[in-house]
Amino acid sequence: MATIQETPRPPRRLDDVPGWFPVLDQVLFDWFLTRQETAGMRGDLLEVGVYMGKSAIFTGRHQQPGERYTVCDLFEGDAPDDANQAESAKSYGALTRRVFEDNYLSFHDELPRVLQGPSSLVPGEVEPRSCRFVHIDASHLYEHVHGDIGAARELLIPDGIVVLDDFRSEHTPGVSIATWEAVLNRGLRPVCLSTQKLYGTWGDPEPVQEELLAMVRERSDCHLSVQEAAGHRIVRLKSKGMRAPEFPPSRHAEQAGTEPSPVPVPQGAPAPRRGTSRVRRVAVDLLPPVVTRAIRRARAVRG
Repeated sequence: MATIQETPRPPRRLDDVPGWFPVLDQVLFDWFLTRQETAGMRGDLLEVGVYMGKSAIFTGRHQQPGERYTVCDLFEGDAPDDANQAESAKSYGALTRRVFEDNYLSFHDELPRVLQGPSSLVPGEVEPRSCRFVHIDASHLYEHVHGDIGAARELLIPDGIVVLDDFRSEHTPGVSIATWEAVLNRGLRPVCLSTQKLYGTWGDPEPVQEELLAMVRERSDCHLSVQEAAGHRIVRLKSKGMRAPEFPPSRHAEQAGTEPSPVPVPQGAPAPRRGTSRVRRVAVDLLPPVVTRAIRRARAVRG
């Protein structure tokens, strides 16, 4: 007998969107992007690998007038090789373009430009030296990450920022190799490391590092470590009870606020089942105002 698949509940806030986007990285995305905007830096935004859209939704809030935002993902499409196809089927089998677009439009009025296919599409679709911020979170296979890093170098404007996800996870050695190879041999300069991502530039990292260090040293919710390695200053950050930046609720949060509440039960009466009938809910609306106010006060007391 066929099973009926439950329709996912629309996200009411960013945390309702499935995905891996820790609070520390939300703080850092917000800080890097806001710093660029405050300094008058203009350029397009790019995310390669979006999953359900959590970080893409967050980044989209920083799209400025005249800037273009592009995202790229296989979604349910075919991968370019067997290894990538196996990786996609294992980790992202539930991902479809429709799910991403529905999630994104829960928080924004318009979609970014969506490229459906392998990340190798990006260099032919995004203008060289056009991006100020590139987030790479697609395949974990070395060959693909190596290519994505090379593309980011060609697409970023001077002093633009690239963010590489999963650069030190135990299950993604290909990302680690490609990332540190770029640092040692391809001119990538680390700005900072979070527990999950490396933030880097092919420009001069010192000015942005100094501003970042000044910001972090004023916070009590972030561990800071500074080391030297292979001629690079490595700034390591770790959350210490950080709170996520404020992010507006989705359009579904307002709809949720209009849903009728269950009818309160007089003291001593058995609690109603969750499936309280609509007739009883409507009955409350038809009671005299004085009775309705008493019911609402009792409901508020019970919290």
